[in-house]
Amino acid sequence: MSAEPSPSAVPSFESRVNGCLLGGALGDSLGYAVEFDDVATIRSRFGAAGLTSFGQLDGGSHFSDDTQMTLYTVDGLVEALEWANDGVAADETACLWLAYLRWLASQGVALPASAPVPQPRWIDGQEVLRHRRHPGKACLSGLSTGEMGTKFRPVNPESKGCGTVMRSAPFGLVPHISEAAVYKLSTDAACLTHGHPSARQSAGAFSVLVHKVTAGSDVRTAAEHALSVVSALPDPAPELLGRLREALELSSTGTLLSPEELTAQLGEGWVAEEALAVGLYAVLATARAAETRSDPAAHFRQAITVALNHSGDSDSTASIAGNILGALHGEEALPSDWLEALEAPEVIRGMAQRLIAVTVG
Repeated sequence: MSAEPSPSAVPSFESRVNGCLLGGALGDSLGYAVEFDDVATIRSRFGAAGLTSFGQLDGGSHFSDDTQMTLYTVDGLVEALEWANDGVAADETACLWLAYLRWLASQGVALPASAPVPQPRWIDGQEVLRHRRHPGKACLSGLSTGEMGTKFRPVNPESKGCGTVMRSAPFGLVPHISEAAVYKLSTDAACLTHGHPSARQSAGAFSVLVHKVTAGSDVRTAAEHALSVVSALPDPAPELLGRLREALELSSTGTLLSPEELTAQLGEGWVAEEALAVGLYAVLATARAAETRSDPAAHFRQAITVALNHSGDSDSTASIAGNILGALHGEEALPSDWLEALEAPEVIRGMAQRLIAVTVG
């Protein structure tokens, strides 16, 4: 287990950025090992407690398209900020679209003739990101149209898969911009692949939550604020409002839901609002017990265990929980034995450092 920071220590911005990206990858990697297993199968493989550590996996685990797309989100933001730092205005959403098109090419999908040809960047040379790890169908099909989707000209208008929310933590890591800008960046980027309002608004709510946590808020306060942001929209998605309220209420009872109860109450996580609700519930419901021992690493382990051991989209729900926990506690709270088992941490750290360099130097 990683060394415990002193209770008075406040994570630095750099620690929160690394923690968020590495934490998301840790959750993703454990969850990816059981993504397509129901909870009965998970228990039969790993015992009554389910999958609780990398040590239970023969040969370790890989991270999935969730981490790949999260890192490409970082790269799109970095490119836009590089232009801005040089005094050149850039269309941030276009930079993100180009980044996602480069991710699409990394998955062995030919770019449509109508799409621009992006110039390669450092991230494109990282071989680990070129492996196909069950990418989301809507992400593939939305980008394959060659059209830059928008709220008013949506691609996949009926799709609200979790492919938007699972990649949106980086928007909350950009400092010195307004909350409104964070929300707009993330929702505009969601529209590049998913047209359903809940997919868009779930991504926005998640990025606002991460933004508040990175600035020093506790998670419950940040989640309640994100709920208020969605509630104030002229067209809030009712299913998102309902799932967020349920996650907040269920996590305040003092007792953990069983995996069966979790999916019955909050869903399996295959769609955006369910993935956000399950990941958020896992963080909040385990906070009290972990804080009693003043051990952020214990909080991380417990929350990720709750987030992945269920009959649903385990990698996305656990990656969302990991993003939140890393932004909350910082890199120092990530279990050291888990980090040792993580695939390609140097690539994840490399993207974190690029984001730090263009934001705070």
